[in-house]
Amino acid sequence: MQTRDSDFLVIGSGLAGLTAALRLSAHGKVLLACKRKADEGNTRYAQGGISCVMNSDDSLDEHVSDTLRAGGCLSEESAVRTIVGGGPAQIAELEKLGIQFAHRADKPEEYDLGREGGHSHRRVLHAGDVTGKALIEGLLAHAQADPNITLAENWLAIDVVTTGWIGLPGKNRCVGGYFLDKTSGEILAVRSPATVLATGGLGKVYLYTSNPDVATGDGVAMAWRAGLPVRDMELIQFHPTCLYHPDAKSFLISEAVRGEGGRLIDRRGHEFVYDFDERGALAPRDITARAIDSVMKKQGDPFVYLDISHRDADYLQTRFPTLYSTCLNFGFDMALAPVPVVPAAHYSCGGVIADVDGRTEMPGLYAIGEVASTGLHGANRLASNSLLEACVCAHRCAEAIAQAWKNNPVADIAIPRWEYGDAVSSEEAVLVEHNWNEVRSVMWDYVGIMRSDRRLQRARRRIHTIREEIRHYYKEYLVTSDLIELRNLAAVAELIVRSAQHRKESRGLHYNEDWPEMSATAKHTIIHDKPGGPLQS
Repeated sequence: MQTRDSDFLVIGSGLAGLTAALRLSAHGKVLLACKRKADEGNTRYAQGGISCVMNSDDSLDEHVSDTLRAGGCLSEESAVRTIVGGGPAQIAELEKLGIQFAHRADKPEEYDLGREGGHSHRRVLHAGDVTGKALIEGLLAHAQADPNITLAENWLAIDVVTTGWIGLPGKNRCVGGYFLDKTSGEILAVRSPATVLATGGLGKVYLYTSNPDVATGDGVAMAWRAGLPVRDMELIQFHPTCLYHPDAKSFLISEAVRGEGGRLIDRRGHEFVYDFDERGALAPRDITARAIDSVMKKQGDPFVYLDISHRDADYLQTRFPTLYSTCLNFGFDMALAPVPVVPAAHYSCGGVIADVDGRTEMPGLYAIGEVASTGLHGANRLASNSLLEACVCAHRCAEAIAQAWKNNPVADIAIPRWEYGDAVSSEEAVLVEHNWNEVRSVMWDYVGIMRSDRRLQRARRRIHTIREEIRHYYKEYLVTSDLIELRNLAAVAELIVRSAQHRKESRGLHYNEDWPEMSATAKHTIIHDKPGGPLQS
């Protein structure tokens, strides 16, 4: 087995991973590992933008207040203030790297700020409706040109390597990770004093999601297997408006459309969200998604409509060029008629417990971006705060690592060879595919927008059985990328179900019909055990 050494190991090449890698390259050699092509991930598909106070009519206090309000009393104010306060400096850094945000046509010296659900002001910087794509392409170009960054594409992380697992004395710490090189089929190890999990989201655990195929919760699953605590995994954000069309796989219609006057209506033309919240279509995502789900179930409709037809084609083509053209390709002209939409799994507000500097409780292991639970999002993420968090926390994480990485020496540690044992190649790939589909169907049917104790219990039993089957399969057969991702997906599913069972209330993104009220005291749900143990709170 090949073992490679690097000063810094960053797993994931989204906004958080690229930002951290570029900052760390000033201090040493960086190996940036990504499971597919480097530009593929949730960041690329982020349409809305980055929320940041950039207008004199706005304030940091108001951004903090909006974030705390959306978070259902579960956000941590100190983390919120740190991340929101760090936004302007990170916007300046991105602009130095060549990222161009839109400016107003009538006042070119001012940003063209968008407004999204839950925000009291226009504060969303954007690059048209392809902000994520602009960020990834810009930062990736710098990473590819950086002599201190080695980009390893098609490397799928299997597990992190810890001294406790190797059997070394002393405090358990991270010393690198195992990877499957999907191109060669070989398993290799990377030894590093600082490993950064920037693996992104887990939307593929649900049957319907806005996330790309890479979002299988790898970082959360690896951290849990390594013994790290994970928090608030039941808090899954369902984006209210994904395009409803059999061929429109995972196509999200940005919340910015509603910020520019888009209305949510049912088949009768009724703006139903006002029946649930006075803010209507600009209510936070948890309220909006539940409203849509409720109306669909009550009326027996497979979708509702998003209507921005009061805006002409010239405006829509200028403000939302990608959205407009994509909808047109599917037969929907946004300027002429409402567009059918449905909610879909979008973002995980929980994750590996980490501070705003990315530090976890394990020395040598850091977590940033969607994989981390920093205290920013609470029970519901405020729109466009995710890219803000990725930038700010990645920058702070790199600074923290620069001060600490030499305190975690790994040069003398021998990472054990990968043991294949009696494992053989499998000719039963259909079993992996079947379990993959069943996990996602169970999660959608029983652990979706609206939950109940009975549904969660059914999900718990079935996911437990599937995980037992996967454990057996993992031991008997040579690992493949599909098997690794299924293993992670099933682990994440169990974490979500267990956390949902523990929360005996409805708060933010978690709504249980058997516990419809919000408790007077806000508590996190924390799992700090290997699979199967008790919950802590």
